[in-house]
Order: sequence, then C-alpha cells, then structure tokens
Amino acid sequence: MTSRDMTTLLLEQVQKATAHNMPVTIEGQGSKRFYGHTAAENTACLQISGHSGVIEYEPGELVIRVRAGTPLADVNQLLSSNRQMLAFEPPDFENRSTMGGVIASGLSGPRRPYAGSARDFVLGVRMITGHGEVLEFGGQVMKNVAGYDVSRLVTGSLGTLGLILDVSLKVLPEPEAEVTLGLPIARQELQSRLRSMQDMFPLSAAAHQDGVLYLRLSGSEAAIQSARQKTGGEETDSGFWQKLNTLACFSSAKELWRISVAPASQIFLKEAEVIDWGGGLRWLVDPGFDPREQLAGEDGHATLVKYAEAKLPAGVELFHPLPPHVLNLHQRLKQQFDPAGVFNPGRMYRAF
Repeated sequence: MTSRDMTTLLLEQVQKATAHNMPVTIEGQGSKRFYGHTAAENTACLQISGHSGVIEYEPGELVIRVRAGTPLADVNQLLSSNRQMLAFEPPDFENRSTMGGVIASGLSGPRRPYAGSARDFVLGVRMITGHGEVLEFGGQVMKNVAGYDVSRLVTGSLGTLGLILDVSLKVLPEPEAEVTLGLPIARQELQSRLRSMQDMFPLSAAAHQDGVLYLRLSGSEAAIQSARQKTGGEETDSGFWQKLNTLACFSSAKELWRISVAPASQIFLKEAEVIDWGGGLRWLVDPGFDPREQLAGEDGHATLVKYAEAKLPAGVELFHPLPPHVLNLHQRLKQQFDPAGVFNPGRMYRAF
C-alpha cells in the first residue's frame, strides 16, 4: 500500500470514528503500552505501523522527515551511516519503538540535560485532527495557527490531540569520540561533585547507581582526554546508558516512579535507586507510597511509569495531577483538536 493510500485509509478510519463517537487507540508496534493508562475494552485500535518510511533526509541540512510508523531503529541506522544522530536520545523499548511513539511520548534519554528534549528538536508535524482533516504545522510547511506551536503541543501528548502522520526533526552530528567513566562516589557527596562538573565540556550524561557515578564524555579526542585528567575514574561499559534509557535496569521493579526535580533538591536523594540527568531525574523502585505527597511545595513532578494494574486504586492518576487552571487549559485544547474525544481517551489523564 502506498503512503497516499495509507493516509487515505487512516483518514477514513478517523472520520468514521468521529462520526460515530467511537474511541480509538493509536498504536505503532505497541512498545509503550506500559506507559500511561491502558485503553478501555471498547476502544478500537488505529494501527499506524504500515505508514512508514523516510520522506526526506538532507544530511547537509541536518533535517529528516519520516512517517509515524517508521521504526526508530531504522532512523538511527540511517543517521549513523552519515555520522548523525537524534540528540535527545529517545529510548527504543524492545527494539520496537516507532517515530510516532517517540514524539507522542516525548521521552528523552540521558543526553537530555546537555543537548535538549524531544520537543526541542521537532520542527513540524503532519497530523489528522479530530475534525477529520489532514493538517501540517511548523517547520518548512506552514506557520502555526491559533497561537499554538502545534508541533510542540503534540510532542508528549500521548496521541490525545490527534494522529501523527509524519514528523520533521532536527538532527546533530555524532561526536568524534565517546567514553563512559565510573567513579566511586557516596550519595552524600554526589551533588557537590556534580555541581563542580555542570559546565564541564564534553559531558553528555551523568547518572549515579550503587555507589558509582557514571559519566559519559562526548566530543573530540583532545577534549575527552583533557576532561578525563580532571575527573579521574575508570573506563567502564557504555551499555549502562542503554539499560538505563530502556528501563532494563529496573526489570525486577513492580512499581517504578520517575521523579523530575531541580538537581540541587534533597528530596528522595537517598531513596532513589538511580539518579540521572546530573541530579534532575530520580527513579524510585517499589517505595510503598505515593511520592507526589512529599513533592508538595517542590518544583517537580512524578510519574508512575510501571505499575500493577490490579493494584492501582480507582481514580489515581499516573501522571502528576494538574492544578485546576492547567487542567482546564488541557481540556480546552483537547476540545479544539479532538471535539468528539476519540483519540486515546484517558491515556494520559482520566479527564480527557
């Protein structure tokens, strides 16, 4: 089936769903089914894996445009063949992630504090809205309308605003060299050590687990050699970052919380299984309580990433609860983009 035929088929399915107020779940290869609330039993699956392929890639312009069903692994391989990369380091769960899911989830890897988030690299999107229309936003396509930067709104929305057809992304050159170092550092010394490194080039990742501070240096050979002399530490297995990014190091966890706070915050500093993002991301494993209760007054938020559905109390949100005025804004956006409420209802927040 051609891309034009696939677009027509998806558009017809959306138009049918909106006409009959029939909710749909958007899915590529299903690698992120664990993330967010599960779909209701009466929800139809809108499968986009067949809508794949690279539309345009200009290595000299550092821009790539791909269809939503394109495997992330294929994009990484193509970019790597030209010594380029997706700088926000999206996780590839079970080697089944697709580009639509990458943007819809908005997840970024260990490089995020040093290179930017997924949202920072999205130039534009083409999508099917709940009005049954194909629209393009951002990038080299057309100006955003109604005051919204739609490509950024869609990033991280978990498919609740519409069906992504394709996305344009900025890419960056791969570093000349890369090395991971391991330094034995006690948790009580971690923050002061990280502060001393926060402006250090060429740091591209910093995480702490089991008494070891892992540092990834990315850049020229000379810059890495200079940084190694300042930091010390032993070269270690760089596979650590892949395990952390895909949550493989939390495989035994029954309940996993992802907590984003200011790097200098003391909250959950001792309790966290892993501290990533140079101190700004903390992972709690099976804490036995809802950490959001302790985040009151903190500039941060928590997401329940992994959980047992049968043990989830009724009405509990997986993502950090929104203040009433922010929730109202989200609901208004949902109403404008998806008035019939057919796209991934309840996937992110139960209210929409």
